[in-house]
Amino acid sequence: MDSFGSDFSSGASSGKMDPGTIMEQVKVQIAVANAQELLQRMTDKCFKKCIGKPGSTLDNSEQKCIAMCMDRYMDAWNTVSRAYNSRLQRERARI
Repeated sequence: MDSFGSDFSSGASSGKMDPGTIMEQVKVQIAVANAQELLQRMTDKCFKKCIGKPGSTLDNSEQKCIAMCMDRYMDAWNTVSRAYNSRLQRERARI
C-alpha cells in the first residue's frame, strides 16, 4: 500500500499524473479493500456461528464448522458477484 501513496505523491509533485496509471492504482486499492471487507465479514459471521466459547484452541467440530461456513460464504459471495457483474454488463450494453 505504501507504493500507492509514494507513486501518487511523486506524480502529483512533478505535475505529470498519468490518468491511466492513477485509475489502475485506484482499481487495485478498491480490490484490496473489497478483499479485506470480505475476509472481515466472513470471519465475524463464521466466528459468531461456530465458536461457542472462545479458547486457546479449536476443537474438531469448530474447525469443521468454520471451514464449511467459510466455503458457503465464499460461494454466496461469488454467486452475488457474478450476478452483479452480469447486471452491470447488461446495463452498460443498454447505454
